[in-house]
Amino acid sequence: MTLRGDAMKDAIGQTRAKWGWFVALGVLLLIFGGIAFGNLFIATVASVFVVGWLMLMAGVVEIIHAFGVKTWGRFFYWLLSGLLYAVAGFFAFGNPVLASTVLTFFLAVALLASGVLRAWVGYSHRPQPGWGWVVAAGVISALAGLVIAMGWPVNSVWVLGLFLAVDLIFQGWTFIAVGLALKK
Repeated sequence: MTLRGDAMKDAIGQTRAKWGWFVALGVLLLIFGGIAFGNLFIATVASVFVVGWLMLMAGVVEIIHAFGVKTWGRFFYWLLSGLLYAVAGFFAFGNPVLASTVLTFFLAVALLASGVLRAWVGYSHRPQPGWGWVVAAGVISALAGLVIAMGWPVNSVWVLGLFLAVDLIFQGWTFIAVGLALKK
C-alpha cells in the first residue's frame, strides 16, 4: 500500500473511532429541527439574523479590501459594495420581518428561475439516460417557487423557518446515518 493509501486508511480509522460524535450531532440537529418546526416564525427570524450577520461581515471585508486596491475607481466600487452589504446586514437586524419578506421573494424567484433552467437543460438532453430526473427536479423546483410566490408576502413569516427546519432535520438524519455506518 502506498503512503497516500496508508494516510487515507488512518484518517478513516480515526473518523470511525468518533462515530458517536456524528450520532450525537445528528440527534442535536434533529432536536433543533423539531424546535424550528415548533415555531416557524422564530426560525425565520433566526434565519434572517444569520443572513444579516453574513452580510455585515461581508461588508466589513469588502470595505477593508477597498483600501488595498490601487485605483480610485476600484476603491469606490469596493467601498460602495461593502457599505451596501453592511447597511443590508443592519437592515436585517433592524426589521427582520421586512427582511424576511425580501428574502422570501428572492427565494421564490431563484427557485422558479433555477427550476425552469434545470427543466430546460434536462429536456435538451433527452437522449441521455436520466434526463427525466433532471426535468422532474426542475419542475418541482419551479413549482415550489410558484407556490412561494403565490403566497407572498403573507408566507414570508414562516417560509424561511420551514426551509431551516427541514434542512436541520435532513442534516440530523444524515449525521446519524454516517455515524452508524462508521460504527459498523
